[in-house]
Amino acid sequence: MNTPTRPQLDLAPWPNVDFAAHGSVQVKPISRIQKLVASFLSRNWVMIPHVTHNDEADVTELDAARAKLSADSGTKVTPLAFLVKAAVAALKAQPKFNASIDATGQNIVFKEYFHIGIAVDTPNGLLVPVIRDADKKSIVEIAKEIAETSQLARTKGLPMDRMSGGCFTISSLGSIGGTSFTPIINAPELAVMGVSKAYDKPVRRDGELAWCNIQPLSLSYDHRVINGADAARFCVAFAQALSDPAQLAQT
Repeated sequence: MNTPTRPQLDLAPWPNVDFAAHGSVQVKPISRIQKLVASFLSRNWVMIPHVTHNDEADVTELDAARAKLSADSGTKVTPLAFLVKAAVAALKAQPKFNASIDATGQNIVFKEYFHIGIAVDTPNGLLVPVIRDADKKSIVEIAKEIAETSQLARTKGLPMDRMSGGCFTISSLGSIGGTSFTPIINAPELAVMGVSKAYDKPVRRDGELAWCNIQPLSLSYDHRVINGADAARFCVAFAQALSDPAQLAQT
């Protein structure tokens, strides 16, 4: 199999600075995981023409649906489980996003499975466990798997087979903050959804103002395969799925 050639970049050398000459410092080694992740992120950023499409989703009904589902099931269901299901719905509506460019760079592989990656912040660096066959699992099942996998990632780490084969990745900063950001695509995937902290916003409905809970969305996509109209349609499908969490929970 032919492999794509790496771009030859004529870059200036990295600055070699004696930081201690300017004040007190502490030197700590970069972890093995951080080095590995950095190499992947650098490759993806250089080789993929990233574009980020920002949008919003009305998630006013999501928190109540999440609380009811948690109470009924006895399982703590987080918003991320709904985001995974919304990703599946959007991928089904826009199959171009559930694809990859193969190693030769000559073909697009359209996948008929739905494996969703979730970025997990760990003490040693960023890991992306994959929820396999998310289309065949309930939100409660996905919530349980997210909790178990995230805990494992933060404590013992994850084997590569738990982090491979993803179709699409979600990077959620919703529990922390922010309004938008540019997530880096997890190659060979074609897109990644960044989620920032939800906030209340007045929205005009039927001629009257109503307060709605709004979820910011930041979709980075590979412009070699996906164009702006595709991205807008994908975000509309994603937002529509999130806006009806009761229906989403039945899928």
